[in-house]
Amino acid sequence: MERRRLKLYLLLGALVIGAFLPLLPVTNLYLLTVLILMLIFVIYASAWNLLAYSGQGSLGHAAFFGLGGYASSMIALNSGLSPCITIFAGAAFSAFVGLLIGLTCVRLKEWFLAMVTFGFAIIIQTVIVSMLASITGGWDGYAVPKLISSDIHHYLLWEYYFIFIITIITILAIRLILKSRIGLALAAIRENELEARAAGIDPVQFKLLAFTISAFIAGIAGGLEIHHFGYITPEIFGVELSFWPIIYSITGGLGTLAGPVIGTVAVSILWDGLNIFGLTYERYIIIGILLILTIIYLPRGLVSLGERFEEKREGVRDFR
Repeated sequence: MERRRLKLYLLLGALVIGAFLPLLPVTNLYLLTVLILMLIFVIYASAWNLLAYSGQGSLGHAAFFGLGGYASSMIALNSGLSPCITIFAGAAFSAFVGLLIGLTCVRLKEWFLAMVTFGFAIIIQTVIVSMLASITGGWDGYAVPKLISSDIHHYLLWEYYFIFIITIITILAIRLILKSRIGLALAAIRENELEARAAGIDPVQFKLLAFTISAFIAGIAGGLEIHHFGYITPEIFGVELSFWPIIYSITGGLGTLAGPVIGTVAVSILWDGLNIFGLTYERYIIIGILLILTIIYLPRGLVSLGERFEEKREGVRDFR
């Protein structure tokens, strides 16, 4: 009961901080932009983590991130609809492509599937740069409508709260999935696929569902990012964007609901903090060292720090 109460207090505290942080006098446009990108990557990392929760891996999730962005921007440009609407249409397209990929590859083992997604991201980037260059502008990209028009007073603040709400809804939706029969089936498949099959669970069906939902959420994140910047290029399919959600999830706590959130916040603060001190390239080394140390000494991620502290405290108490 005490642990549940503590988690509830921490959750409420995080919501209060998230709601009022942009209103503080110290918050400038740069900090607000950092907070917006942080929320977008919380959504993106949560999407990847949901896939990992089902026992699947992806090294090319930027494919769905980018497809959501491209589809949303094209729909917004050709229909005149608000990006606040088209991001969900773009995510639906991303989920549809994810479904097609899943139908052919979801039976593969974790790292074989991961390599397929990695290759798919490279293929999509190449197609957009070459075959679809007349539509996409090739490497130059094209301008897209902003999520909230810059003509609106304090538009960046409105944009933050819009993304903040979507982030909360996304995390709650994933929590409902993990606590439902679907989540139990995914956990069983992750732990032992043969035993899950013997218990009457169809691994292919549930893996495909997780893959599609993960692609949908990643598509939402991609749409939010490109409409925030007001521009899109094929760099959105880059290898770096495929590895960030992995880093965030492992650092925070792989397979946990809070892991991607904690990992994204912690790594983002460190990343931008190092940049402020002029450590542009050195921060890659520092983040890499942090990831290695986390895997070795804290394999369950930062989310397990409380449990580790409690275990050590009980050990000291027993010693006395």
